[in-house]
Amino acid sequence: MNSTLIALVIATAPADSATEVIVNSPEDAVCQISAASQTGTLLFSQGDCLAVRAYTNSSYTHVATIVYCNDGTPIVYDSMNGSGVRKMSLSQYLTDQSPDEVQLFHPKRPFSEKEIQCYRDHLESQLGRPYSVKQHITGQRVSGLHCAEYVTDALVEIDWLKVKNAPRVSPASLVEGITTHQVYRTGPVVEIPVMLEPISEPQGRCARMWHDTKECTSRFCQQMSRWVLCR
Repeated sequence: MNSTLIALVIATAPADSATEVIVNSPEDAVCQISAASQTGTLLFSQGDCLAVRAYTNSSYTHVATIVYCNDGTPIVYDSMNGSGVRKMSLSQYLTDQSPDEVQLFHPKRPFSEKEIQCYRDHLESQLGRPYSVKQHITGQRVSGLHCAEYVTDALVEIDWLKVKNAPRVSPASLVEGITTHQVYRTGPVVEIPVMLEPISEPQGRCARMWHDTKECTSRFCQQMSRWVLCR
């Protein structure tokens, strides 16, 4: 395990095994995750970012967290390349992440009211900060935050984790820390299908060729962006 992260809250129950949930649309994924999650639930993406996969030797490339509003609406907080620290609805987050696999991890016990308030306050206080990963290599704090650093800091704020160097925590080492010390229980893996907009069939051979070329180029650029830019 990454030596920079030590669990502070210890539970005695054994670690759970992950189950896979098959959904037919992003809307179904929202329903499944909303029904299973709570404030403090972590969403680990098993995405395409080659840089993170190679550097951490793990399929986990991103992490976000859920906080429920007083009216029961789930809000997702994360720090994303190209966007920085942000919050959005669960529906918008999953649409942005598709196609992807999201692994859920749930707190071993529900957060107390005091913990919920402190957790939310810390997440809100960081909104708007830029995204950065150079501190993961140097171990020195900078003006930006990466995703695992952001979530780890929030858990430290409510005394669920004790961390020696949060900038060095990766999504993979965060998973290892919270499961090894049984702070979190393993939830399901939800595969988020791609959301395609209906497109009218182009008329004529040239129009179809031009349409197919644009579609192929667009998908290639999107995939390259996910591989290289991690977004």
